[in-house]
Amino acid sequence: MMAMTKLRFKIMGYLPVGSTNMGDSFYHCPRLPTAVQSRNQPSQREQRIMKFGLAYEMQRPELDDHAVIEETIEQVCLADEMGFDYVWFVEHHFLTTFSMSPCPEVIFGALSKLTKRIRLGFGVIILPYHHPVRVAERVAMVDHLTNGRVDMGTGRSAAYEQTGMGIDPRETREMWEESLKMIPEIWKSDYFEWEGRFWNVPPRQVLPKPYQQPHPPIWVAALQPATYELAAERGIGVMALGVSAPSVLEPHIAAYRENIKKAKPVGQFVNNQWLSSIFGLCGPDNSATRQLCTDSLKTFFGPGRPYVQDQKDVYARLLDQWGGIPEHLQQNFSRYIDVPAEGTPEAEGSVDLSGGTALAQKIWEEFDADTLADRGVIVAGDPDSCIKAAKLHEATGVDQLQFLMATETVAHDKVMESIEMFGKHVFPAFK
Repeated sequence: MMAMTKLRFKIMGYLPVGSTNMGDSFYHCPRLPTAVQSRNQPSQREQRIMKFGLAYEMQRPELDDHAVIEETIEQVCLADEMGFDYVWFVEHHFLTTFSMSPCPEVIFGALSKLTKRIRLGFGVIILPYHHPVRVAERVAMVDHLTNGRVDMGTGRSAAYEQTGMGIDPRETREMWEESLKMIPEIWKSDYFEWEGRFWNVPPRQVLPKPYQQPHPPIWVAALQPATYELAAERGIGVMALGVSAPSVLEPHIAAYRENIKKAKPVGQFVNNQWLSSIFGLCGPDNSATRQLCTDSLKTFFGPGRPYVQDQKDVYARLLDQWGGIPEHLQQNFSRYIDVPAEGTPEAEGSVDLSGGTALAQKIWEEFDADTLADRGVIVAGDPDSCIKAAKLHEATGVDQLQFLMATETVAHDKVMESIEMFGKHVFPAFK
């Protein structure tokens, strides 16, 4: 009970007292020439203006696969028109009803020609699943299709998905590290060769090279201070994919800014950017919209998803086989038990959004919609409420506020309404 109380306080930030036709589809946005982006990276001054993005799991289990894709494309086209700066697509596998986004680069192929300005972010590429040469090729190709509107987020995923791919979870951190070193080298080298632990490449020319010079911004998905520190050391952006009050993240953002001054970047430049991911929804009825967004948060993890019990069984078998959990996997394993171990989300004050159940549900069930919105844990309600909550995040020094808006709980028309209201009534307050 004491541990859960401490976690509640950390997460909430409380302080102690004292018309384009494609086949039969009709998409919202017209087919216009893609805006040509600068091939050079933006200045730090430009980066410090808080930007807004959307995150997509493509989570709509009551619809068929095709309908999910159609709705998602329509939403992203409207987001482009309404001034959203980014859209990010996850890579997940085997998570039935939770996510139907296994290959972001494919939908980016369509979006590259249906949008004009919005940046398309891999959120994230699971590096251990892919040969680094193939990652470098695919990202560079999409970068050209978009005229330089691509960001590359990276990550390692979780044991349930990793074992489904035939990968030993204990090796994924080292695989991520090796791949992360290789990809920028592939992009800058005329002829590339590599001898490593996981991959060997004889001298080969890898094409295309990216449109952006020297290459697209690189990020890493992060849920704990150890990963924030790792991102700073490597000179890459942080995608903070936990759900927290902005006051919880503020000291971590400040530490990241300080640590990244000493970066030894894996790429050709330092991507000094911090993204905070939360649930967001804007609508005309303040109370009803806050409640709908809260319901979206509370139902996001399940609990009745088809893979959940199988997932728990996989973790139990691995624990039995290994006789213990490596430190870098403890947080991942703790998502599927009732009480987190040391060094897991309890210690970090955030909750993962990659499919865990027990911990998140216990926490969020104890807070009502107004409390979550007023603390900035969600950005939800009418435009004035959304502006107020987003300003709390802006004050932390965050570079991008990413909204998870389209879930199984929020209907397509509500998402479209929300995107339009953010563009027309919220974004002007942040120019």
